[in-house]
Amino acid sequence: MGFNAPSKIQETALPTLLADPPQNMIAQSQSGTGKTAAFVLAMLSRVDIKLDFPQVLCISPTYELAIQTGEVAARMAQFCPEIKLKFAVRGEEVTPNTKLKDHIIIGTPGKILDWGLKYRVFDLKKIRVFVLDEADVMIATQGHHDQCIRIHKQLSSRCQMLFFSATYDKEVMNFAQHIVPDPTIIRLMREQESLENIKQYYVKCMNEEDKYNAIQNIYAGITIGQAIIFCHTRKTAGWLAGKMSSDGHSVAVLSGDLTVEQRLAVLDRFRAGLEKVLITTNVLSRGNFFIQLSTGKCYSLANNLRIKIDNYHIPLQ
Repeated sequence: MGFNAPSKIQETALPTLLADPPQNMIAQSQSGTGKTAAFVLAMLSRVDIKLDFPQVLCISPTYELAIQTGEVAARMAQFCPEIKLKFAVRGEEVTPNTKLKDHIIIGTPGKILDWGLKYRVFDLKKIRVFVLDEADVMIATQGHHDQCIRIHKQLSSRCQMLFFSATYDKEVMNFAQHIVPDPTIIRLMREQESLENIKQYYVKCMNEEDKYNAIQNIYAGITIGQAIIFCHTRKTAGWLAGKMSSDGHSVAVLSGDLTVEQRLAVLDRFRAGLEKVLITTNVLSRGNFFIQLSTGKCYSLANNLRIKIDNYHIPLQ
């Protein structure tokens, strides 16, 4: 997969993740530092292929992030064809009271709750590893919070609990420590989190027109193949898309009000290079989205900019 050396979070976390007997962990490291590869490797390593039932459960807050994690798992398991992965997301259905024989389930809280408690297509008591990705989002979002608690209560006391996130405030950390018994806690210092190959800067702006002028100046001064621009609201995303389209830019918009099929179509067009600018809300703002696109088969985002425009400044990454 192109890894030459482990990142700081991988180097720090993997010995604990792979230890025997299994140890619980709460880990914090910013997006893009390699958390996904770390916990996916742990997930794959815990599978006993002789057992034909789900043994690993990974929960993500969004459809896109669950799919992304599954794609990483599939790539890392490409030489382990015996390991079977299953997505528990919108669009994936199961027959009630049948039994899944896949080893790893990756999905969103609501769908996993339905499959595990409502339809009982797998036994939560048999789960060996429970991964909560973007744990701060899960805990802070009331609906996800309640669903995760219900899932957690069904797990065996011997299940390895792994919580990963880019941030942990005091309230979230207290909650995580309350439900994760005897965890190893890893929190990287800010200087250990930075990515040397990503440059970051911002432009102070007084209003939306100033922001748009700043974006125009960036496009005039820098050669940009493709870019992803993050907006705080759908309204801002729509406004920016309209402005850029009227100026002749090939623009796609991705937000939470699109159906799964529409989201996938937008991403496919962007991957194929049919649109040069992807304007999105926070539906894509968490996780290692850029890394997964750059390691995919279609194109690299290594030299692209990440632009957020909905505050009084535009951080560029």
